Amino acid sequence: MSAEKNQMYFAVDPTAKHDEHVVDYHVDNVDLKFTTDAGVFSKMRIDYGSSVLIKAMKDVAFPEKNILDVGTGYGPLGLFAAKFWPKQTVDMVDVNERGLNLAKANAKSNHINNVNIYSSDCYTQIDDDKKFGLILTNPPIRAGKKVVNEILLGANEHLVNGGVLLVVIQKKQGEPSARKLMANLYGNCEILTRDKGYYILKSTKN
Repeated sequence: MSAEKNQMYFAVDPTAKHDEHVVDYHVDNVDLKFTTDAGVFSKMRIDYGSSVLIKAMKDVAFPEKNILDVGTGYGPLGLFAAKFWPKQTVDMVDVNERGLNLAKANAKSNHINNVNIYSSDCYTQIDDDKKFGLILTNPPIRAGKKVVNEILLGANEHLVNGGVLLVVIQKKQGEPSARKLMANLYGNCEILTRDKGYYILKSTKN
């Protein structure tokens, strides 16, 4: 990996100089505090796409059978889900070790215990027998289309019947092709929300 790419949020061990920040996040009655750092995605604030997904997912019905956050970074999606659905267990995976360490620290500081946070390149380290009722992702666009497609396609093998895949993606960064891919695989793909170029896509495994 080039020196430039090793600074990026999709690097396994980013070499960017540490630059920690604390971000407060409030949605409805859920209050969270995140420590972020250089070398992770959106270190200064919860990125707009994740915020749009968080607001949309609160109203989505799904089977009560575990939740998976793919590409968790420092944990905004997964930790919000764990706080919002305290009876669910949320698995949070990423390749970025710095992000994973932050996510673990953020879970602890927010007193969230119903999470499993671990390294996995897409679904490679997820037990084949473990299935989820809801899979969330703000996919790492800069990692390339191949990785994004792997996340969208691979979710099918890890969803229970009736399980839901929720994806946030910008139109200019591949939403039309992502929607087509999901529709072809799952037989359905609904646009839940459009907000400032961000689309929330939902597919249900039938």
